[in-house]
Amino acid sequence: MAAIIDLDHDSYNQNDAILFSRISNDLLNKGYSIKLNALPILLANQLYQHVSMMSDESFAEAAIGRDQEHMKNVFVRSQKLSWITGDSMAGANWLSWAASLQAYLNRHLFLGLFSFESHYAHYGPGDFYKRHYDAFKGVSSRSLSIIVYLNRNWLSNEGGELVLYQDGDDTVGLKVTPSFATVVAFLSSDYPHEVLRTHRDRYSIAGWFSPNTTTSSRVDPPR
Repeated sequence: MAAIIDLDHDSYNQNDAILFSRISNDLLNKGYSIKLNALPILLANQLYQHVSMMSDESFAEAAIGRDQEHMKNVFVRSQKLSWITGDSMAGANWLSWAASLQAYLNRHLFLGLFSFESHYAHYGPGDFYKRHYDAFKGVSSRSLSIIVYLNRNWLSNEGGELVLYQDGDDTVGLKVTPSFATVVAFLSSDYPHEVLRTHRDRYSIAGWFSPNTTTSSRVDPPR
């Protein structure tokens, strides 16, 4: 189950501020940001060590949709995932870093990001995720997607690239190698994307920032 956490965290160090500024400028000018080997090395190493020690039982088969529409479809996606709740030190430090990024982007881009959810993803050899959107225009759900890669020494012939497409363009995409500590962020409803078939075990974190969708009959975030 997703851990959806109300984040209000505006403390970050100088190195984080530089990275956050670069991500912010990219989002403002392009709608996406790709920063190679950019996640703080101590955090990246901690997350790598944690995910490396996770048992197979910690990961569940990925499905499509949410709530009543949640179902498996092996023709669309075939990876496994484990939601990050902050119970581990690595998970807690990741959520704290994501909270700092959220605070920076809200302050500089006025995105109104309110909650965050994320999971570890494991793609085994042969796994993939077909072209999809993380959110659809006009629907108040996910606003900003973020991906961090936890793979050391990834080779060009090992597949598993993320491909970002321009909205409405199915032909030419921007390929991103899932190399260690690379950070990718993009507007969730503007960039359809896919993960190409991988030829070795591939680990990442995928996360989504969402606006406040509280109504008179529903309090966000759900618990």
